[in-house]
Amino acid sequence: MSVVAPSAGRPLKRFYAIGFIVLVAFDTLAQVSFKLAGEHALPLEPSGAWLARVFGEPWIYGALVGYAGAFFTWMTLLEHAPIGPAFAASHLEVVTVMGVSAVAFGERLGWPQLLGGLLIAAGIVCLARSEGSEPSAPPSPNA
Repeated sequence: MSVVAPSAGRPLKRFYAIGFIVLVAFDTLAQVSFKLAGEHALPLEPSGAWLARVFGEPWIYGALVGYAGAFFTWMTLLEHAPIGPAFAASHLEVVTVMGVSAVAFGERLGWPQLLGGLLIAAGIVCLARSEGSEPSAPPSPNA
């Protein structure tokens, strides 16, 4: 099943925006779920009992749903979005996981983390703007 993107202009930008929000949400769900599953399955030990604890945690299934959702969302976006900004935007999940970890787990954010998050976001904005400002290719004479 293929998802059809809108043809051009504003609807296409909305498609990208919604798609990347969904991608980041799935990626963030996966990372946070893995953290919670790991914390609840402690102590870490190479044994069947540890694996049973991991797969007995509902959070591990949240992680699997997150990764599956991210995969299908990413494949759909790659079908339609320019690769440069798409690849960069897929890394926004680093920033969202950092924010969720600070709020939900009380993890400390220092200046290096905040500056890194700002640089990631700025890089994504720069790539998106540069992609949008490039002139489109002239039509092929055979078309």
